[in-house]
Amino acid sequence: MPRTRPSRRPALILPAAFGAFALTALPAFATSTPAQIATSKTNGVAYLKTLQAADGSYAGSGLSNEWAFSAFAAAGTAVVDVAPGGDTTKNARTVYRNLISTGSWPSAAPVVTDYERGVLNAYAAGIDPARVSASRNLVADVYSYWQTAEAGYFGPSANFNGTVFAALALGGAKTQAGGVRVPQALTDRIVTRLRANQHVDGGWTYSKAEGDSAALNTPSDVDMTGAAMAALCVSGVPNTDPDVVQAKNFLKGKLVATTGAFNSLYGVNTSSNGWGVSGLNACGINPQTGDFLTVNGKTPIDFLIANQYNPAGGFKYKPSNTSPSAYSSIDALRAVAGGGFTSAPPVPVTPGAPQWVAQPSFTAGTATKLALTVDDGAGGLKVCSVSITPTGTTTTLGAVLAAATTSATPSGCVTSVTPTSGTGTITAVDGKANSGSNTWKVSVDGSAFAGALREKVITVGDTIALRWGA
Repeated sequence: MPRTRPSRRPALILPAAFGAFALTALPAFATSTPAQIATSKTNGVAYLKTLQAADGSYAGSGLSNEWAFSAFAAAGTAVVDVAPGGDTTKNARTVYRNLISTGSWPSAAPVVTDYERGVLNAYAAGIDPARVSASRNLVADVYSYWQTAEAGYFGPSANFNGTVFAALALGGAKTQAGGVRVPQALTDRIVTRLRANQHVDGGWTYSKAEGDSAALNTPSDVDMTGAAMAALCVSGVPNTDPDVVQAKNFLKGKLVATTGAFNSLYGVNTSSNGWGVSGLNACGINPQTGDFLTVNGKTPIDFLIANQYNPAGGFKYKPSNTSPSAYSSIDALRAVAGGGFTSAPPVPVTPGAPQWVAQPSFTAGTATKLALTVDDGAGGLKVCSVSITPTGTTTTLGAVLAAATTSATPSGCVTSVTPTSGTGTITAVDGKANSGSNTWKVSVDGSAFAGALREKVITVGDTIALRWGA
């Protein structure tokens, strides 16, 4: 089953000669100090910079090291500041933006997690994921995998990780102003599915368990528990919520007292520890105090730093390994730096480099997509990606809804709109008419809902939510 990241087999193991520096020595019976964490971050960032190809890339054929962007951002390094040999024309952000703007990306047979990975890492790199280019809207790409027959799931429901990472992407990748761009109705549907798939032991796995007693009673894994609890928290669920508390207790129960490692289904390893810690970080739970300080005085952060080569900065996948793993180093650094599964981009230090880059407007004649939800106010929610070829630098809500009747994925998002042309108030959608104070209203990028007018201006990358109600 496809997962959002590669298999547990360590990716891009560097020669032992490169990584064979002394491991960090931690004092017995003590948590990692701020100074040790700062050193770990500095050295970890330096190591991740060595993973950049000569052309500036972190991703491409056979590579998915763009997850480094989420680690860079958590550690306070702007991705645009990462450039081979200081050549700013090959900075990692520009190279990645060019890659994900191409029509051939991510592959000939993409899955939803490809686009979710893109959202999370573009956001961390300072690329507005809904406005990558005139043709690429990653948020709309994710919307296209909505499961109409199983509302709340993205991609085949059997691959539950697609829904977990939809929550992480749609809830974690905020607007440039820091707001949630998707409507609460959509978030609520996803949260319902996240809760329904929580196993009896308090955790999750990457497979669907909802409605299957046997599956719900199987052991959970540390990795997906970290991701799923983070998905709940970025969706607005507080860390005092019973389901988040159960997830925290599951992770607590996996702690190895002597090292601070989580005993995962894959054995003790830094990637699983990284995902578990990132889940705690996303929920505002300190991984170095309380439930996560063992009787031996060890924490999950201690375990990660103890398996880092310094000053080279890479992390081993397993304690028995003799060289660093690129992928484990990404997971570990992101966790040590306090990150969840994405972070807002830091302000760059490169002169003239903006914190954010984004397509400013539609390009007339260039096909693109927009993300759309239609909430009928009675429990029915439709979610889709609308294909549209604008004729100018902006379009209108009326034009988007007209396109949605014939060019939406999944189909059926909009079946009819009244009136069908002109300007003025939209009086009915999908046969449901305005009635008194209950009318069709629209929100864009999480703005307050207001009366839906056909002439409302829609710009590139707008996330559109229609809702019937008072």
